[in-house]
Amino acid sequence: MSLRFENVGIALGAKPLIRPFMLSIKAGEVVTLMGPSGCGKSSLLAYVAGDLEAPLRGVGRVVLNGVDLADLRPEQRQVGRLFQDDLLFPHMTVGENLMFGVKRGQPRLEMMQTALARAELEGLEDRSPQTLSGGQRVRVSLMRTLLAKPAAMLLDEPFNKLDKDLRATMRAYVFDHLLTRNIPCLMVTHDQDDAPNNGRIFRVAADGEVRHV
Repeated sequence: MSLRFENVGIALGAKPLIRPFMLSIKAGEVVTLMGPSGCGKSSLLAYVAGDLEAPLRGVGRVVLNGVDLADLRPEQRQVGRLFQDDLLFPHMTVGENLMFGVKRGQPRLEMMQTALARAELEGLEDRSPQTLSGGQRVRVSLMRTLLAKPAAMLLDEPFNKLDKDLRATMRAYVFDHLLTRNIPCLMVTHDQDDAPNNGRIFRVAADGEVRHV
């Protein structure tokens, strides 16, 4: 598996935010992209996912496992996303939230229970998401995304709202899941401490150039 960026860039109208760059992310690798607010990081993730809205526009090819994503609708791209807000459905139980990510024709109940066990959340399937701690909610959100079996993952400030100790725990948890499932991942963040140890880090400079740190 691999996620490739071939001369990919983001612009706001005629103004370039992220100048075209090249990048290849291997299976299980988490590459970190940093930069100030408004520099186009989240817009880049939206371009990969297929839901970038005007007046923002993207250029270049994003290729996932040899397939040009421009040829696919957002729901066909097999790209998972995890945000700083967990975006769990408040009107659904924890179990229902998890099963929402499972495709039809699969053993939804069994997969939900397995996901709860892997996330050390056994017995919480009937709970409301509002009754969970911040770390529990992040784990449910991650497992829901993984149950959709993404071929690539995008992380958008996923640990931003967690305290220091929980942040470290959840970083390790998320990165381990991505590595064991061979899922290439691009993460955007303001905090270099969020990056995996010895992982590659790139920064969007003031001129829009993407440079290795």
